[in-house]
Order: sequence, then C-alpha cells, then structure tokens
Amino acid sequence: MTATCRRPDSCIMDRQRMNRLATFLESIKFSHTIFALPFALLSASLASVREGGFRLLDGVGILLCMVFARTAAMGFNRWADRDVDAKNPRTAIRAIPSGQLSASFVAGVVLVSSVGFVASTLLFWWQGNRWPFYLSMPVLGFLLGYSYTKRFTAMAHVWLGVALAMSPVAAWIAVRGNVESAPLLLALAVALWVTGFDIIYACQDLQVDRELGLRSIPAWLGMDRAMWVARFCHLGMVAVLFAFWRVTPELARFFPSGLVGLAGLLLYEHWLVRGRDLSRVNLAFLNVNGVISVGLFVLTLCDLFLPRM
Repeated sequence: MTATCRRPDSCIMDRQRMNRLATFLESIKFSHTIFALPFALLSASLASVREGGFRLLDGVGILLCMVFARTAAMGFNRWADRDVDAKNPRTAIRAIPSGQLSASFVAGVVLVSSVGFVASTLLFWWQGNRWPFYLSMPVLGFLLGYSYTKRFTAMAHVWLGVALAMSPVAAWIAVRGNVESAPLLLALAVALWVTGFDIIYACQDLQVDRELGLRSIPAWLGMDRAMWVARFCHLGMVAVLFAFWRVTPELARFFPSGLVGLAGLLLYEHWLVRGRDLSRVNLAFLNVNGVISVGLFVLTLCDLFLPRM
C-alpha cells in the first residue's frame, strides 16, 4: 500500500519547498563542504587528544557551525553576485539568474543559516567556553564580506583562503579555548591551498572579469603569471604542512607519507591545467582537492587513534 495525501495542495507545496531546497543546495555546491570540513575535524581531533579526550558536543557543535557557516557564506555569495552571474555565460545558469530560485528565497536561507551558525556556538558556551559565541559575529561578517571583494581587490582569492583557513583555528578554540602554533600553521596551509586553487579556477573568467571591471589575479596578471602564483602558493602549502608536522609529535607515523602524497596530488592538479587547458579544471578543483583534504584527515586519525605496535 502507498500513502496518499489527504490535502493535495499541501503536498504540492511541500514538494515545491523540497525542490527549491535541493536546487539551493546544488547551487551553493553543498557537497564542496568536504574541502574545509576535514581540516576543521583534523584540528579538532588533535586538540581533543591534547585536551585529554573527545567530547561529543564538541563534534556536534563543530559540524553544525561548519555547515551553517558555509551555507550562509555561499548562499550570500550567490545572492550578492546575481547580477554579475547573469552577465557571465559560465554562471548565467546558476539558480537566481536562470530563474530557478528567487533572490528573496536565497536571502531567507542565508538569514536562517546565519542564525543557526551563531546559535550553534552556544553548545560550547554550555560547556563553559564562551569564545566561539563571542567570535561568531566577526567571523560571519568576514565570511559574508568575501562576496564583495572582487569589486575592489585582486586579492579576493586570499580573502577566500583566509575565510576557509579560519576553520581549523575555530575548531581548536572550540575544543581548547586557546590558540597554539599547530592550528595556526594548519590555517596558513589551508589559506595557501585555497588561494592557489581559487586562482586556477578564476582563470576561467579572466576575460569576463576584465570586461565587467571585476578584479582577480588572472585578470590582473594574465593566465601564465597567475598560474605561477598558484604554483608558489601550493609549494608554500607543502612547506607549511611540513612545519606543522614538526610541531605535532602525535603525527609521527602516517602523516609524513600523507605529505608526500599531497605533494604528488598538487603536481597532478597543475599538470591537469597545463598549457592553458582549462577543460579539466573541475576535475582538478573537486576530485583532487577532495582527496587531499579527506586523505590528510584520515591519516591524522590513524596517527592519533590506531594503537602503536
């Protein structure tokens, strides 16, 4: 037997809401949360070991904050860029300019997500750590502010890198209530990593950015020089992660092999976009970077929690 709806009009409205929510999640690439979340969880795991044990509410709070913060930031980006996106052939198919979603609906989801982010920090307050709540509004303001950076600076990529780099520091503060060298080095590595691959991704819009008066490193320096900036960023990431490993004796067994694998994956990422060929940029952007973030997190868990022989 199949369930039937006693009020067809109500069922239709529910389906429409679900369809709009699914469209919104696809529009903000909700699945790309995988980039920043593993680094936040990596930091939280290491902090928990140094704190003396894992607390369930810490994990729940970090997950909620990450999901709500990214949803708010990406949704606001789609809302703020709706006019620009409509003028760019690559982005004109996005939900707002194509008419799939209204700007007011997206703004509503951003508002709900922003409130959810701030409210989630109260889980840490309940455990006696007020810093996540105190910092929630400045962090949210910085995340939302990224959406306007291309209007006034070519360093928008750096802003995005710093925005994602906040996650390991925020996770550490949530668990330990302080800041140490390990999360700061991890944050610097994330900032260099994100800045580098965002420069590569922005090469797709070089001409459109110039025509619309938007600023980016590719539009400023040209594709060839921009690619070199991205390479130096990723070289810097490897160097900083090496320094991170040196200050974390807990990661002595598996993490070093991860650094070697990470360097190889970054080389492969740049090989995919060699010679101005951007046809495989999405493969470089999603698949390779997803393996990097998840891989380092898994190796960290192995170092921290697998019994030593």
